[in-house]
Amino acid sequence: MKTLNILSVTALLSVLVTGAVSAATFTKATVKKIDEKAGKVTLIHEELVDLEMPAMTMVFVLGDPAMAEQLEVGKEIEFTADRVNGKLTVTALK
Repeated sequence: MKTLNILSVTALLSVLVTGAVSAATFTKATVKKIDEKAGKVTLIHEELVDLEMPAMTMVFVLGDPAMAEQLEVGKEIEFTADRVNGKLTVTALK
């Protein structure tokens, strides 16, 4: 019985951890400005659900400088963002 309880708790923890690590939510945005030298982009974005941030215009660091090649001013994109070393960072583009 004790082994069954341990297995049940382990299974429950696995489900909780897996859910917490699930894929980030993509957010729609329009590219306002690109600063390739600084590795930054200004986006007019919808609500960032994962970061509990309302829709606004703000500057993000590009997680990978090569992302700048996929961007152009006025282009509508979808992206994910996270805080990396205390800076809001674009982590993926669609």
